[in-house]
Amino acid sequence: MATISDLPEDVLVELLSLLPAQDLLRACRLVCSQWRDVVDLTTLWKRKCQREGFYVQSLDRSIADWKVFYLLCKLKRNLIKNPRAEESFNHWQLDQNEGDRWKIEDLPGPLGKELPDSEVRKYFVTSFGPCFKSQLITLKKEGYWNELMDEKRPEIVVKDWYAARFDCGCRYELRVKLLSENYIVLQEFCPEPVVIEQWSDATWREMSHTFSNYPPGVRYIWFQHGGQDTQFWAGWYGIRVTNSSITIGPQTLKANEDAV
Repeated sequence: MATISDLPEDVLVELLSLLPAQDLLRACRLVCSQWRDVVDLTTLWKRKCQREGFYVQSLDRSIADWKVFYLLCKLKRNLIKNPRAEESFNHWQLDQNEGDRWKIEDLPGPLGKELPDSEVRKYFVTSFGPCFKSQLITLKKEGYWNELMDEKRPEIVVKDWYAARFDCGCRYELRVKLLSENYIVLQEFCPEPVVIEQWSDATWREMSHTFSNYPPGVRYIWFQHGGQDTQFWAGWYGIRVTNSSITIGPQTLKANEDAV
């Protein structure tokens, strides 16, 4: 009687590609040497990428390891918790909370404008005193194991949206640091503060940065943003921030479609 092991390799690849990656690596690969070899095939992981919309033909020749590419695509998501102020200040550390303190408002807000992304409905707003908040991301807790970060060093993409009120000047700052196990700064992005003058167009703008070719040993990502108004008016006339994100991994067809 024929068994599944008697199937041609291309058929076995097609069948196994239907299984979750965890089952392939922790179970199927241990069945026998034939299955181990099939699970290790580039064609299997490339097929899984095709099935799940991660395949980009233009990147075909540049992808050295389709298994790692697939795993990074599966892990890829926004690592910032509560980026759109939908859960009050949960997950945020309020490092500085001066003036009339941080506040949450509904878009577009007083003398403001809507964000390009219509799904974003709220934002955090600062006051006349310095207001900064942060998150510390532990990569291992998010599924990014040490060897992956040290050997593959996938791109880390940071994005943040900020805007001012029409009638008040303000100041915006962003700091992002890649930290070692002992919290030593291995690489950082600390652009010059953005000063927006009074009577601006109140348009939302995106600040972005991509970390690549960073040193091995990254275990944490520290993200901090904030600012204040520059006219020291009581109330909440300072910089507005929302829709922050940190993602790790390659650009994919699926990611591009989701962004549309």
